[in-house]
Amino acid sequence: MEKLGLIAGNGRFPLLVLDAARARGLNVVVAAIQEETSPEIEQHGAAAVHWMSLGELSKLIDTFKREGVTRAIMAGQVKHKQIFSSIKPDWRLAKLIMSLTTRNTDSLIGAVAKVLADEGITLLDSTSFLEPLLAKPGVLTQRAPSEEELKNIEYGRAVARHLAQYDIGQTVVIAESACVAVEAMEGTDATLQRAGEIMRGLEGTASTLSRALTAVKVAKPNQDMRFDVPVIGLSTIEAMRAAGATCLAIDAGKCLLLDGERIAEAADAAGITIVAE
Repeated sequence: MEKLGLIAGNGRFPLLVLDAARARGLNVVVAAIQEETSPEIEQHGAAAVHWMSLGELSKLIDTFKREGVTRAIMAGQVKHKQIFSSIKPDWRLAKLIMSLTTRNTDSLIGAVAKVLADEGITLLDSTSFLEPLLAKPGVLTQRAPSEEELKNIEYGRAVARHLAQYDIGQTVVIAESACVAVEAMEGTDATLQRAGEIMRGLEGTASTLSRALTAVKVAKPNQDMRFDVPVIGLSTIEAMRAAGATCLAIDAGKCLLLDGERIAEAADAAGITIVAE
């Protein structure tokens, strides 16, 4: 039986990949990241789970080679600030980081992918086993965007796509065609929280901005589907609700809905509209 390597980051994404790959009859060998992966990964029937630190690139390669893995998937977020501040890289990763001309996630993970390929380990698209969970075009909720929200989406997409080409972040938060918050290394939920705090800070002032926020999350212009694919889950909807955001725009075919139909149900309950295009 063929073995599939799974490099597991945080959240439910790697658990879903593991379940889907096993359903297709694959033996899955998990490289679990101590700083990120949920211990729940141990309960999902993997052929083997090997724990390692984020900086142990040599151990990752040696583990997959020993297990006979030639194809692997990266799934689950690794916090950007963790990559560049918290890890203690082994000699192999340190050499790779020193060779980078730009220190963003695309360049780092792209370089890791090349090292894996040189060692005979091919990275597959992270959505390979989860295509039914990719956002389909159209309005995904009961409520369609209002005229004001559509204006916010149009402006937000222009801003987000411009930033995405520099691998700064995938999410912007807009109010009345004004940019309230931009994602950098903190992640989408933290960006939404910051936007909510900014708007609450305007309460009682003479601000002309509407308090209703629109979040726009985009893929990069040349999104590499092997890693850093945009994802949303129930936590995204909860973060929007807490921030006072009423609309979420995502890219059809390039954003994973990790909780499937439950996301639309939660959005409907919170009065939030989701649109994919």
